[in-house]
Amino acid sequence: MISKSQVVVRYAETDQMGIAHHANYPIWYEIARTDLIKNIGMTYSEMEHMGVMTPLVELGCRYIGTAHYEDILTVEASIAELSPARIRFSYRIFKEGEDKPINTGFTLHAWVNAKTFRPFSMKKHYPDLYQKMESMMETDKK
Repeated sequence: MISKSQVVVRYAETDQMGIAHHANYPIWYEIARTDLIKNIGMTYSEMEHMGVMTPLVELGCRYIGTAHYEDILTVEASIAELSPARIRFSYRIFKEGEDKPINTGFTLHAWVNAKTFRPFSMKKHYPDLYQKMESMMETDKK
């Protein structure tokens, strides 16, 4: 499943050249990732209340084009890899009306216990949630 979120570039997100600053892209990834998680029927805060945290382990970001003030962007997010210990999301950002992305990236997160912050097996401790995420990946492969 690919989740699509719209973002309008705000003035405060641009630099002196009028281009969206590079530090905003991971924030836009987070918006799309949060929307993707909602598609499995829960929110990030509900996962946290269950005792699941997803700290960032790695971030990759490739800048291909530019975004400017008031550009309308579509941020696509999907689950690229899933294991009992980790989840990798992939992202593509498009300007309205364009078919080639201006940015691609990924984030890698660990599954950790909210109280101990120790890694755990999502598949073992939350099999239903793991299965929902796994099925989201399978939809992309069809």
